[in-house]
Amino acid sequence: MNEQIQGNQINASGHLTIGGCDAVALADEYGTPVLVYDTAKIRHQIQAFQEVFEENEVDYAVCYASKAFANTAMYQLVNQMNGHVDVVSAGEIQMALHAGFPAKKMTFHGNNKSEEELRLALKVGIGLIALDNFHEIALLHRLLEETGGRANVILRITPGISAHTHEYIQTGQVDSKFGFDLASGQADEALQRVLQEPRMTMLGIHAHIGSQIFELAGFEGASEKLVDLAARWARDYGYQTKILNVGGGFGIRYVSADRPLAPQDFVNLIIQTVKQRTRSLNIPTPAIWIEPGRSIVGPAGYSLYTVGARKDVQGIRSYLAVDGGMGDNIRPALYDAKYEAVLANNPLAPVMETVRVAGKYCESGDVLIQEQALPQTKPGDILAILNTGAYGYSMASNYNLNVKPAVVFVENGRSTLVTRRERIDDLERLDFNLDGSSRA
Repeated sequence: MNEQIQGNQINASGHLTIGGCDAVALADEYGTPVLVYDTAKIRHQIQAFQEVFEENEVDYAVCYASKAFANTAMYQLVNQMNGHVDVVSAGEIQMALHAGFPAKKMTFHGNNKSEEELRLALKVGIGLIALDNFHEIALLHRLLEETGGRANVILRITPGISAHTHEYIQTGQVDSKFGFDLASGQADEALQRVLQEPRMTMLGIHAHIGSQIFELAGFEGASEKLVDLAARWARDYGYQTKILNVGGGFGIRYVSADRPLAPQDFVNLIIQTVKQRTRSLNIPTPAIWIEPGRSIVGPAGYSLYTVGARKDVQGIRSYLAVDGGMGDNIRPALYDAKYEAVLANNPLAPVMETVRVAGKYCESGDVLIQEQALPQTKPGDILAILNTGAYGYSMASNYNLNVKPAVVFVENGRSTLVTRRERIDDLERLDFNLDGSSRA
């Protein structure tokens, strides 16, 4: 049995359970592929973050990063846990509002916010806008003058720290599309422009150094740089930073070889670094905000697939195909992400072979797991890929005109469909005839 599966996740039928629900029964009821979330795990991780802040007696916000996974039920769950969210599009804003999430607890991110998106943010009263470049400062200025409104803003800083992670998910290095560069003086210029804006209230500094990070050094360095910047801005411009947002990126365990720290350990280090540095520089400790996404939903998610075709290439390898793939989880093809799987209908069966788990999409790169040890399988078996809760569904596509899977929340032995599986008619609804007439 995979060491990531606990003994209490096997029921009397010998099946994998998720949140107290039989995984095979879930596959039968909702079809496959299906993404299943153990919501107790999500609640536990949010609470663990909150407890670290409260034990350290600092003002804080835990802002869930919507990009990891967002739907109505997820926003409602975060709201139940008294969290904040960060949003990066009109779609995420509208979905959060649809879920009843308060706009004042949203932070609007993105490196190229459109005029329409900023108008929406101002109209609904978004709590905080993260300004990413000089174009956005000028655009927001114009919209505020037109509407007579006001906006709370925070400046995204590029601190010049390269996290030890895949280059596609590094964001804090100097050569990045995100944020105002610190070393070149862009950040200082941005601060001066914002402080001259009577309709903008400058609340603080934001930085995000990357994703799936296992090492503490990057967060320690980023925290020190942000505090040093806050102290210099207080000295040179008389500006007191109220919020230090250090982003997220706390690594999780995808495969048995991964040995990440508990996500709250990263946060504890950030808090201690900020408190010590502000004390030594004799400035007030600002509120500390974090923006975890993967570490909240990643370990809570399981992708269930039905095994189909098999191809044995003598002397090379065997391919085991499932009824999903890169359309519902692009990460392995996009940046060689690693996962592990278990046979949901018999996770205790002895390992008999190592196979390559392939998807059904018309690409040679549509491979979910390069090498997976499994019991002997047959068509119709249910395969569960572990830790798929982040950046699977949110990056899903309709490639080959396949429909996106259903999403199910489970907790205490009860399951709830929270996103239905797409149907072919959902795809047809957006299309028109050759002459431009509607097919509806």
